[in-house]
Amino acid sequence: MIRINLLPHRELARAARRRQFNVLLGIAVAAGVIAVVLGHGVIAANQSAQDARNAFLTQEITRLDGQIGEIKKIREQTQALLERKQVVETLQSNRTEVVHLFDQMIRLLPDGLYLKSFKQAGDIITISGYTQSSARVSTLMRNLNDSPWFESADLVEIKSATVNNLRANEFVLSVKQARQQMDDANNKGGKA
Repeated sequence: MIRINLLPHRELARAARRRQFNVLLGIAVAAGVIAVVLGHGVIAANQSAQDARNAFLTQEITRLDGQIGEIKKIREQTQALLERKQVVETLQSNRTEVVHLFDQMIRLLPDGLYLKSFKQAGDIITISGYTQSSARVSTLMRNLNDSPWFESADLVEIKSATVNNLRANEFVLSVKQARQQMDDANNKGGKA
């Protein structure tokens, strides 16, 4: 029998399989490196695109914040102008008020009653003066309540006093100014 030595053939087959394994391993490593590099490139591109979008949004937010600040300033200016307009309208509607009040006081003041002060705080008018008789203060209060310009006359204080060596009664009363009725009277007076 002939003996054939197959060892070199086996060695050659092993070497060929090793070369094939090493080539496939190199291809796999190269494919892995290429996949990592491409993945990293895609992620970096996406990240830079997102950074650009974020920068754009930040810029737009800053611009819009500036516009919101301008809008707030404009609203404050508008509110200030509306308040000024309201003050002017109030002054315009009440400009003859003092004349009417003094005219009514002269007409309603009974003889023998003298005014010392006439103060107004809002709608409340405080009147103080002297009279010879308490009945004249009552007459003044009735006249004030009957007037369309005044309402709710209320006696605060009455006391005896000496004025120029004469005995008199010093009084303080408050009365509310009737604004709505005055506006109606102004409108009627303006139409006449």
